Amino acid sequence: MQHRALFGSTFLACISLAAAAPAATATAGDITASAPAATTPRSARGFQPLFDGHSLKGWHLYGQRGKPVAGWRVVDGAIVRSGPGGDLVSDRVYRDFELRIEWKIAPGGNSGIFYRAAETQAPIYRSAIEYQVLDDQRHPDAGNGRKRWASAVYDLYPPAELVARPAGEWNQARIRVRGTEVEHWLNGVKVVAYRLGSAEWNARLAQSKFKDWPEFAASRSGAIGLQDHGDEVAYRNILIRPL
Repeated sequence: MQHRALFGSTFLACISLAAAAPAATATAGDITASAPAATTPRSARGFQPLFDGHSLKGWHLYGQRGKPVAGWRVVDGAIVRSGPGGDLVSDRVYRDFELRIEWKIAPGGNSGIFYRAAETQAPIYRSAIEYQVLDDQRHPDAGNGRKRWASAVYDLYPPAELVARPAGEWNQARIRVRGTEVEHWLNGVKVVAYRLGSAEWNARLAQSKFKDWPEFAASRSGAIGLQDHGDEVAYRNILIRPL
């Protein structure tokens, strides 16, 4: 437990130091070249900020709309999981959209980005599809196969390419949903494409942990969610464009 407390403080400190550090000259493999320091998001090509970079306005804990948010806070322009609280979800719901979001997972960490989440009495994962956020090198869930690796459709589709950056570095994710067509992108690479309700989807679903949950992926609109899996994680530059 002492290791986790120290580790959490170190992770938050790294975010602060990264924001305060002077700009570096971009070189091959330099994350600063592809992941600039977080700023207040602005509209671009129809995108609107889902996170203002300063507060949790527009977000609430799953199943606790209107109540104070615990376990998440804003640190240097990023939403950071800082303690027990629960999954954080957007106030607005979306049907067809393109989401752009940057994430950074702590060493050994696990989290996820939910979409089309139906806010019910059941946990968020009973209805929402998850874009996996994971330290593939250290978290034990990575040992259960590539369908549990970063950018996977959790427990359903593995990423076609492994392009996640190491824990502690920022990654750029994109999720595009139009009707039944869905794409996952990571660091500029399309890593997953699938069709809800297709023969392949149904076959994969039948072999997954979701097979006995009729409400799973049934909603055609829902909230965007950030998973509290008990580990340190940060999200920033969250933009969304309805399609």
